[in-house]
Amino acid sequence: MAQTVIVVGGQWGDEGKGKIVDFLAEKADLVIRYAGGNNAGHTVVVDEKKYKFHLIPSGIIHGKLNVIGNGTVIDPDVLISEIEQLEKMGIQVDESKLVVSSSAHTILQKHKDEDNPEKNPLSKKIGTTGRGIGPCYRDKIARKGIRLGEYVEKENIERLKPLIKDTCYIINEAIDSGKKVLFEGAQGTLLDIDHGTYPFVTSSNPTAGGALTGTGVGPTKIDSVIGVFKAYTTRVGGGPFPTELGTEEETNREGRWEDIVKDYDVILKEALEKANEGDEYYQGKYMRLMGKEYGTTTGRPRRTGWFDGVAGRYAVMINGMTSMAITKLDVLTGLKRIKICVAYEIDGKTTDRFILNTDRLYDVKPVYEELPGWDEDISEARSFDELPENAKNYLKRLEEICGAKISLISVGPRRDQTIVVDDRDLF
Repeated sequence: MAQTVIVVGGQWGDEGKGKIVDFLAEKADLVIRYAGGNNAGHTVVVDEKKYKFHLIPSGIIHGKLNVIGNGTVIDPDVLISEIEQLEKMGIQVDESKLVVSSSAHTILQKHKDEDNPEKNPLSKKIGTTGRGIGPCYRDKIARKGIRLGEYVEKENIERLKPLIKDTCYIINEAIDSGKKVLFEGAQGTLLDIDHGTYPFVTSSNPTAGGALTGTGVGPTKIDSVIGVFKAYTTRVGGGPFPTELGTEEETNREGRWEDIVKDYDVILKEALEKANEGDEYYQGKYMRLMGKEYGTTTGRPRRTGWFDGVAGRYAVMINGMTSMAITKLDVLTGLKRIKICVAYEIDGKTTDRFILNTDRLYDVKPVYEELPGWDEDISEARSFDELPENAKNYLKRLEEICGAKISLISVGPRRDQTIVVDDRDLF
């Protein structure tokens, strides 16, 4: 069993980290957000009630102490708004439940204006959320940003003053006293500013290394790193996507969730029929519909594709993942054949290494391994043995390809729809 656990996204974000963090947070004493800003979105479902988080760690609903670390960037208005929304839902938010690093940087109005996709062609190309995250990080690196502690004092923001603390001491003292500490990642490995598909990346380090620099905790104090992966792959915005089914343009033409929900059942049935006839676009569309792949923060439809084992191996290596959590396995139910990318072809050669040159990543052709799918409803499975044989074989193959064991499997959005396979990396 672990005392300190980092949860990190293994793909391009939206992997279901919020649910995994929520599951683990029940036994944690502290839950810490270490990177990013309100460009990230987590959705947690408890007792049929849906909670959406953008800044505050999703551990807040457990009544534990939640920390927003120094590696984040904070829009004070958004933070206050999120606090007020949670309080309206009956969740207490005071300094016994939430503290924010005085060293986190402040997103100002000028940052949001500059990041507006309608005014900034680069923001539109990359697919930024337009919330000022990138410009704020740029000013931080250029040493002309404003730390939140200074800003709150200067602007006399009474609502936030009691929450501003030197959080590195709080976190390290908690670890040293034996408390269980959970580090909550945002976005994903392939969006990391250093290790992702640059420039189609975020402006921070969502990888496990970012959990250290974003909190002030040393590497020897970390027990386990759990990488969260969907059973397939998704991406929002621009950038290369080797296993994409259909095109980005086709996905964007589908519209947002509210545009299709009234005819959902009819559209889903058509997508499954055509997917099982071998139509790649409809295979991707079926995953999008089944997984309700529409952004928590932006509402945009996500691009979908098969599981990329090459990228998975890379993410395991970069983060030093000790295990994987596989989410949305239930989304694949109904597909007759399921593919996994096991290698790339480029320039007439085959490689099992992720291509770090983003321009060249557009040129790769995925090499697929095909496995039989399953029709059984797995949403009520509560152990690995209760899964269909083909689902178990699929998961075992993911372990072999990525080089890491699976500790958790999610078969639905609810907290109880979680299977513990191996608890050695858990609290």
